[in-house]
Amino acid sequence: MRPTEVVVNGTSYRWPQKPTVVVCIDGGDPEYLQGLSALGLIPNISKFIEQGFSTVAQGAMPSFTCPNNMSIVTGTPVSQHGISGNFYLDTHTGKPVVMTGPELLRNDTILSQFASAGAKVISITAKDKLRRQLGKNLEMSLGNISFSAEQASRCTLQENGIENVLARLAMPQPDVYSAELSLFVLQAGLQLLETEKPDLMYLSLTDWVQHKYAPEAKEAQDFYQALDHLFGQFDQKGALLALTADHGMSDKSNADGQPNVIWLQDVLDQKLGVGSAQVICPITDAYVGHHGALGGFVRVWCQGQTTPQQVIEAVASLDGIELVLDKENVCRLFDLPPDREGDVAVVARKNVCIGTSADRHDFSGLQGHRLRTHGSTSEAHVPLIFNHPLNTPYKIKAGVSVLKSHQLFDYLLNGVDSK
Repeated sequence: MRPTEVVVNGTSYRWPQKPTVVVCIDGGDPEYLQGLSALGLIPNISKFIEQGFSTVAQGAMPSFTCPNNMSIVTGTPVSQHGISGNFYLDTHTGKPVVMTGPELLRNDTILSQFASAGAKVISITAKDKLRRQLGKNLEMSLGNISFSAEQASRCTLQENGIENVLARLAMPQPDVYSAELSLFVLQAGLQLLETEKPDLMYLSLTDWVQHKYAPEAKEAQDFYQALDHLFGQFDQKGALLALTADHGMSDKSNADGQPNVIWLQDVLDQKLGVGSAQVICPITDAYVGHHGALGGFVRVWCQGQTTPQQVIEAVASLDGIELVLDKENVCRLFDLPPDREGDVAVVARKNVCIGTSADRHDFSGLQGHRLRTHGSTSEAHVPLIFNHPLNTPYKIKAGVSVLKSHQLFDYLLNGVDSK
């Protein structure tokens, strides 16, 4: 017999009343939805906003993919689940570490705990970097499914809970740098919603379009119209649907169209001496063609006799810096885990990004486009939209507090009466 609720990381979640689908629109800045809704180009999303529930929530900092997806699926802030970037410095080895391994995720996921309680769960991501963490402790032998569009052609029953994906879904393998990668995730989700009858489904897209195209660009408008059409199909099939984003997206180029970058490693080498500090860009992942590993948040680890205060003094007066904080203060302000934080954190203004040294970043993937990227507080505001309205207690709760994106499943499962 299924339980009426499941407790995950200290929060009690009601059992889904109908198939429940959460879509994380990677890079889905509220500006896209606001502009396109005003133009009448996204009628289904506009209907959800009008008839369901809609707000702009506070996402996790730094405003990167991994911290925010893990916050959503664990229902906890970064300080608890531990995934504070795509990349961090392991101080024991002195080497940078990619933060996509499931062993680095400290909390249970809502997906795995519902699956353990008897729910059927499906998780589909665009990029494979998220798949293993989202699928942590998700038992495939019980009928659950977890795969990425990027590796759809390589799925096995043992690892992914599904095989022959391309033939089964009658879709070609999409390129990782394409809008089609995200559309594949949604189209696969729609088909599996019908054939597998999941209780919970989590779909995470890619921000290739948002990195390249501003909201007013035709390519962005075409993409969001395609998303809107597919969201409408989820609604028509009777799903309880939630739309959110992991982070926003900002233009960080100057008037000449060149990236507006502070080369922080070069600055610190010049001011404090070579080897005095190491700058790590936690946006770094296997897909730097999107952004050249440039974002609005970096971490600095002091070396030798260098102190955090020396780094702060060297950085604070730079034009384009919004915040420069020591470990204690950045962890307190943004709810981050101290053991994975640098000695100093540096946050850029909205139109500025931060890199290490000019010769360590590759801009070739921009292909003549203006640099659009994320990571700062400017990109930490995300849409939160349900296709059904909140019940009275949660409507009151939403009206008197700032909603955090990691509360999505609480509001969705406990705050919507959707039978």
